[in-house]
Amino acid sequence: MSDLVKPIAEWCAAIVEVIGVGILTLTALYICIYSLIKVFGKDKTENTFHKARQQLGRGILMGLELLVAADIIHTVAVDLSFSTVGVLAIIVLIRTFLSFTLELELTGKWPWQHNSSVKQGQNT
Repeated sequence: MSDLVKPIAEWCAAIVEVIGVGILTLTALYICIYSLIKVFGKDKTENTFHKARQQLGRGILMGLELLVAADIIHTVAVDLSFSTVGVLAIIVLIRTFLSFTLELELTGKWPWQHNSSVKQGQNT
C-alpha cells in the first residue's frame, strides 16, 4: 500500500507547489501591470500603491498557504522522519509569522481582532 501512496503523494505535493508558485508569480505580474496602467493613466499614485500592496499581500498569503500544504503532504505521506517534521515545523512557524504580519499590514488589525469586531457589530 505504501508503494502506491508515495508516488501519488509526491505528484499531489508537486502539483500543489506548482499552483502555489504560479499564484505568487501571476499575482506579482498582475500587480506590476496594474500599477503601471494606473500610474500612466494619471490615477492617484497613493491610491494605486495602497491597492497594489493589498493585492500583492493577498497573493503572497495564498501562495504561502499552498506551499505549506505541499510541504505537509510531502512530509506526512512521503518522507516522515524527525528531521523532516522539524523542518516542516520551522516552515509553519515562519509562515504563521508572515501571515500575521501581512494581515496586520493589510488590515491594520491582528487576525483575531476581526471576529471581535464582527460580534460587536451583531450585538448592536
